[in-house]
Amino acid sequence: MNAQSLRIGIAGLNGRVGRLLAEEVPAGGAILAGGTTRDGQKVAGIECRVHADIAELARHCDVVIDFTHADMVAAHAAALSETGTAWVLGTTGLSPAQQQAVDAAAQKIAVVQAANFSPGVTLVTRLARQMAAVLPGSEYDAEILEMHHRQKVDAPSGTALAMGRAVAAGRGVRLEDHIESGRDGHTGPRANGAIGFAALRGGQIVGEHSVIFTSGHEQISLTHRSFDRRVYATGAVRAARWLSGRASGLYDMEDVLGLDRPA
Repeated sequence: MNAQSLRIGIAGLNGRVGRLLAEEVPAGGAILAGGTTRDGQKVAGIECRVHADIAELARHCDVVIDFTHADMVAAHAAALSETGTAWVLGTTGLSPAQQQAVDAAAQKIAVVQAANFSPGVTLVTRLARQMAAVLPGSEYDAEILEMHHRQKVDAPSGTALAMGRAVAAGRGVRLEDHIESGRDGHTGPRANGAIGFAALRGGQIVGEHSVIFTSGHEQISLTHRSFDRRVYATGAVRAARWLSGRASGLYDMEDVLGLDRPA
């Protein structure tokens, strides 16, 4: 499909990222096919059709970009699967059941799911996995530090967890078996091989993430800072354009960026 004829819909048109997407979709050469809002009303300053629900939006576009809420994921998965509409999903904080709904949808439609659509975050996460593969947990403690705006409701952030999963994958283990988060009180010494998380909240910080490996002799840090949410919007539009014509399946930003998969 020609990029100029690609119809992109936005779930959550009146959200922080949704408003930016409304600008970035036409800037990227695609058609803004409409969006959904919580109250079903038009958004001031955005000239596009507001559809009654996700099912109606899906019938009018080729790809839906979704940065809404985890509670809406299952319904969105069902609606987009029914219409065969591709899905760019940036919603984080999903429960196992909600993730299963995404996985089931990917059997029928093409889905790009990412905790963060920044190319820089994608590369940092990949580097974290590569570093973890050669820095053993018995010698290098892995800690992930993140800070976000005071309105953020989930912690650790989806991006921090994605980085933690990358560290775990590099070490050939499951994050769930090694995670340490929310330390408080007399916790005892740090366990060998633990993957630690610390979450900070304050002001209007867009997003800061660091993966830190520390041994008894050295420390290596990978840090990414987002200055503007627009980086997520441009990345999501890039993912939507990449999805055009793809077979059903679950993809991520490494696929969008054309990065080779590790052996």
